Amino acid sequence: MIKNPVPWPNGARCAVTFTWDLDADSLLHLVYPNDGDTKICSNSMFRYGPLIAVERIIEVCAELGIKHSFFVPGWVAEQYPEAVKMIIDAGHEVGHHGYIHEFPNEMTADKEEYWTRRGFDSLVDITGIAPRGWRAPWYKFSKSSLDIILKLGFTYDCSLMGDDVPHIIRCAAGDMIELPGNWQLDDWPHFVHNNDMDYMMTIKSPDEAKACYMAEFYAMWEYGGHWLNCFHPFCSGQVSRMIMVKEMMEEMQAKGDVWFATGEEVTNHVNKLIADGSYTPRVDELPYYNGRLPAFDES
Repeated sequence: MIKNPVPWPNGARCAVTFTWDLDADSLLHLVYPNDGDTKICSNSMFRYGPLIAVERIIEVCAELGIKHSFFVPGWVAEQYPEAVKMIIDAGHEVGHHGYIHEFPNEMTADKEEYWTRRGFDSLVDITGIAPRGWRAPWYKFSKSSLDIILKLGFTYDCSLMGDDVPHIIRCAAGDMIELPGNWQLDDWPHFVHNNDMDYMMTIKSPDEAKACYMAEFYAMWEYGGHWLNCFHPFCSGQVSRMIMVKEMMEEMQAKGDVWFATGEEVTNHVNKLIADGSYTPRVDELPYYNGRLPAFDES
């Protein structure tokens, strides 16, 4: 079913990349800039991520010997440097996720570049490492995003959803590896219930969500794809859901022939294959469209 699977290292059937968006309370203050401080319960819910869940995630990963990728807004790194340093010290990847979880495709190009650079600088100041991966806050990748992150030296993006395997996204400024995901591997639709954020989901049990996540894994294993999720520490880092995450990793390990890798490791592997001519990925030219479709102007 996947026509152009990537040759994974050591003959692995698929690649698996666990990713976490450490948003903390940034998005609450973004949505409520004037009174976010009054929403005490919601603040406590989001702060659970850096204050409680991050250490738990790291402990489980250490037990199983698997590295994950964490995408962190710059403001969150400034507010919770201990959590970010804990991630780095444990050998996990820290990627870029905006400054305060802003809306990139609702900004001018100049404003988007300002906030992206500000988030980038904060991560470098705190981790001492320039992030190589970017995920657009809210998945709101703009027409300017690729140009901006190319300028900053990023090597991959994981904001888009247009394939089952890594491929190239291209604009006039150059090329970049895209590591695509999908909504069924995001934990918000399964778990998030918060009236301040207007996410009033019917909360699923961990087993129900796990069935969806693992169905995607078995499909990727069967056809040579790349399983890449998007979880959030405040949400899937809770005890019952973290038990689920651990069970998933254990079942994936037991299945065998799985390459567990960070986003940066997958990107480096694909770029090496491209360089030696052993793999030619599909190319997506961005943006897909420019302006209003002419059909809407027909009489």
